Amino acid sequence: MKTGRLVAKTAAGAALAAGAGAVAYPLLFRRRCLNWGATAEEVAAKLPGDELLPEPDITSTRAITIDAAPDAVWPWLAQMGSGRGGAYTYDWIENLFGLNMHSAEAILPQFQDIKVGDELPLGPKRPMMRVEVCDPGRALTVRVADGNWVWIFALAERDGRTRLISRNRIATPDASVPVRLVGMLVMEPGSLIMERKMLLGIKRRAERLARETPR
Repeated sequence: MKTGRLVAKTAAGAALAAGAGAVAYPLLFRRRCLNWGATAEEVAAKLPGDELLPEPDITSTRAITIDAAPDAVWPWLAQMGSGRGGAYTYDWIENLFGLNMHSAEAILPQFQDIKVGDELPLGPKRPMMRVEVCDPGRALTVRVADGNWVWIFALAERDGRTRLISRNRIATPDASVPVRLVGMLVMEPGSLIMERKMLLGIKRRAERLARETPR
């Protein structure tokens, strides 16, 4: 009997906590989650490729300052992808989903000649990301095959350093209300964890490259 009451109380407490989180996240944390590291100006700024998905259901704009010029940052972006340079995030998590991501610690020359129209793999038997904007040292924009996800990387040089901005524009036209809620409460914080690691990973690699490159 006591065990049953304990289980009931635990379930009620979990439900209450979930309900509180569902209320608190959009009110208190969502903006910070979606705009980690970005200034208000960067969030509002128009980036190359925004027009590819003009009315997204979800937009995130995250950014980081890198103590290196854009030419030390760009090569790490150019080689991203499954079977290429990876994603510089938690490879073990990526590979739980069979994405074959192995984050490179060196510049891979064979993947540097990136251009508009190239297709970057998300993983084996996964959709391709097509390069839509390629402006070396300034912007790289890719779009998934069904058009419902656009990923923009923009680089801005500031006094010898680089602001790297990562923007995701996502449409969920067929998602039900429960699916959208799960996406907001679970997927958005999850994307922050992965993307923050990615930005920090690019920062570490680019700053090391800048130190090692003779001037």
